[in-house]
Amino acid sequence: MIIIADGGSTKADWVALDLKGNELFRTRTRGINPEILAEDLIRDRLSENIELMKFASDVSQVHFYGAGCGTLKAKAFLKSVLSKTFVHAEIRVAEDMLAAVYAASGGVESIVCILGTGSNSCYYDGENIHQICPSLGYMIMDEASANIFGRRLIRDYYYKQMPENIYSDFGSKFNLNADIIKENIYKKEAPNAYLGEFSTIMFDHKDSDYIKELLREGFREFYKYRVLTFEKATQVPVYFIGSIAYYFSDLLKEIAEENEIQYKESIHRPIEKLIQYHQTHLK
Repeated sequence: MIIIADGGSTKADWVALDLKGNELFRTRTRGINPEILAEDLIRDRLSENIELMKFASDVSQVHFYGAGCGTLKAKAFLKSVLSKTFVHAEIRVAEDMLAAVYAASGGVESIVCILGTGSNSCYYDGENIHQICPSLGYMIMDEASANIFGRRLIRDYYYKQMPENIYSDFGSKFNLNADIIKENIYKKEAPNAYLGEFSTIMFDHKDSDYIKELLREGFREFYKYRVLTFEKATQVPVYFIGSIAYYFSDLLKEIAEENEIQYKESIHRPIEKLIQYHQTHLK
């Protein structure tokens, strides 16, 4: 069988196809990001999944598209780790940006962006992906991502810079003890996914002026650094992938219009169209 995986820092979606392209099963694991997880942690997350373990020896190909897979070192590392679980499979590891292009553009020249736990963008010329620069991850980049919004919300909570009703709801929903926050950020695995969880409060208060302005600021920054720096930024359609982009698409479109950017569509999860791509490209 063939396994297709869309891996983020928070979660990873896995789909199994037979050699004729028929879907066999779907499953999900915790996030798998080779930039922030050690080998033992990745293997633990795989071994937790009963379906993957049950059929691991039957897999002939694994196509893994993931966050943190943008460098040769990260790809080689994850390929090595996956090969110890899928022992009879040819392993192919690519960055999540490629999955976003397959899912969004349909082979048309475009700019494709990811706004999930992390963020990224590329220009797709119809054949090849071009990026402004390598992503340096959640500590330096990741504009308008869930982890950046989560970081901002924690800060606003501590400085009491959010409306009283959101302040109260935020305080009741999360453990905001300073020691707990610092332990999760500085000592535990996947701090970007941890920070991203705090952004979920935005969905509960999406009509709040405070939340809308927070999003507008983040989206303006993303467009400035991750879209407008492409030469054809205002000439080709712009697609988005990810939960932040999907649930706040109206504001993304609003800021796009401010900059004469051709906002086209926001797709929640790329896995459906990724399946279709592989079904049509089976050997």
